[in-house]
Amino acid sequence: MGREKTCARPGQADVTGRKLQISAAAVGVPMILLSACAVGPNFEPPPAPEATGYTPEPLAPQTAASPGPEGKAQRFVQGLDIPGQWWAVFHSRPLNDLIEDALRHNPDLQAAQAALRAAHENTEAQKGLLYPQASANFNPIGGKTGEDVAPILSNNSVFYSLTIAQVSVSYAPDVFGLVRRGLESLEAQTQGELFQLEATYLTLTSNVVAAAIQEASLRAQIEATKKIVAIETDLLGLLRRQLSLGQVAGGDVALQEAALAQAEETLPPLEKQLAQQRDLLTALAGRYPSAEVAQKFTLASLRLPRDLPVSLPSQLVEHRPDVKAASANLHSASALVGVAIANRLPVISLTADLGSSPANLANLFSPPTFFYTLAGNVTQTLFDGFTLYHKQKAAEAALEQAEAQYRSTVITAFQNVADSLRALQADARALKAANAAEAAAHTSLEITRKQLLLGEVNFLALLTSEQTYLQAVLAHAQAEANRFADTAALFQALGGGWWNRNDVATTANAD
Repeated sequence: MGREKTCARPGQADVTGRKLQISAAAVGVPMILLSACAVGPNFEPPPAPEATGYTPEPLAPQTAASPGPEGKAQRFVQGLDIPGQWWAVFHSRPLNDLIEDALRHNPDLQAAQAALRAAHENTEAQKGLLYPQASANFNPIGGKTGEDVAPILSNNSVFYSLTIAQVSVSYAPDVFGLVRRGLESLEAQTQGELFQLEATYLTLTSNVVAAAIQEASLRAQIEATKKIVAIETDLLGLLRRQLSLGQVAGGDVALQEAALAQAEETLPPLEKQLAQQRDLLTALAGRYPSAEVAQKFTLASLRLPRDLPVSLPSQLVEHRPDVKAASANLHSASALVGVAIANRLPVISLTADLGSSPANLANLFSPPTFFYTLAGNVTQTLFDGFTLYHKQKAAEAALEQAEAQYRSTVITAFQNVADSLRALQADARALKAANAAEAAAHTSLEITRKQLLLGEVNFLALLTSEQTYLQAVLAHAQAEANRFADTAALFQALGGGWWNRNDVATTANAD
């Protein structure tokens, strides 16, 4: 079976997907030429995508603006760097405090840190296989032979003792890179765990920010609903007075009572969502629900950043921790192909034993009792039912899988950024429309209310105006919160600035 051997320096890679094979004739190559050889593909990080943008059309320089402080336009700044503590752009001290609390106590982050330390220690353990292995043995033996047989000792005594002390040294030269490729795979896995930690960090901080914004949105919707309930209550009181004077029918009062009940009916679901949102924030902070976090959030307590970063497409793959983790997984799969190939080649081992075997302990270091052995061994699998062959093919298929997963992760990263950019622009326009709709609905309600008092319209017109205003107020609160959520989503999609932070231990030997 003709197979081609590929040698490479550990730590490099080539993931073109070519089928790499080895030659049985390579066994005869002198060991001195193979001492620095590692079979299998050499890893090279995939090149940056050729994409020049995130959307088919050129990105607008800024979003739409609308009246009010929450409606200011946001500018897109190409190449603007992201701070390590990216959530600080919202200028909310309670948010900063809550995230710091979550970073200290969230168990998911602690689990990711422990996983990184475990991967680091496994890598360090693998390095020991590059060196000779030594062990010591001390074995005292004593006994008595049967008197009917010849004594075993030269002094013709039936009693004997023997002390064996020896040191054994074994070494398996890594001729074809089996150990080095395994070490390369473990080092890549450690890098993958590092970026998984960064991804966990980014996910945690993003979830806290999103939950805080959602809480602020719910509080705004509850406040708006309470204002509607107050308006409905005032109108009901007015109609009841008019009913007592015979100016309106009882049916009109009943309709207003129904409208008030309908407005009040919207409060419990919002309050339930708010309570559950508080539970979520508490859980993210690593606490039980009974120990609720003290921080509370409103839209007024958050500031919308004016400048938004937009990373160059070529930089996104370096900034996204999930893409970096996928690249590390690809590197590990590449090295495992080399491991599978090396397993099919001869295994060379050298052993040496040095010791002493005196008949009594006093002569332990006497030269006549010294002994030593030297041995070399070469093992080559001749037939295994094609087990190792298929394992190599499986490793090559796993490499192709990792390569496809990497491409999928990159595409998803670009999609996340594109979705965030489109949401920022669309929701800015939505807020502008919601502002106009709320203002118009409020004016219409006031006019209709006055017309009803003058008898110019019937009560159904007032109910329609009330419902329109209620929906407009709720839509405005949601549209305002959406802009904050879109901003947080963009920072998350761009990687969250993990390369600029030092607030959480990420080294493999972190405490």
